[in-house]
Amino acid sequence: MKWPLASAVEIIEATAHRNGVARVRAVWLEIGALSHVEPEAMRFCFGVVTRGSLADRARLEIAITPGAAWCMPCGVTVPLPALGAPCLQCGSYQLTVAQGETMRVKEIDVA
Repeated sequence: MKWPLASAVEIIEATAHRNGVARVRAVWLEIGALSHVEPEAMRFCFGVVTRGSLADRARLEIAITPGAAWCMPCGVTVPLPALGAPCLQCGSYQLTVAQGETMRVKEIDVA
């Protein structure tokens, strides 16, 4: 399994090459609160992982997507603060995660 930041750098590099970009100045990542990706670890490692790439010395911005789940008994989507947490309305554990499990490259600023 590939580390999430390495996959993000591959996406950034491929997008930059495909568009004839010489340098990436900034990257915006969207990280789900339920994704098991630690934003501070991403910040810490970004400079090392991007060294020598088109994103070398690029600024990293991270936006956190909150967790949400569809509750079967309630029939509505409710906030989900953590995986394994109950529905905040009825206390049920019959939940299907609807948002917050992914990480994606949201935007790239290029030179």
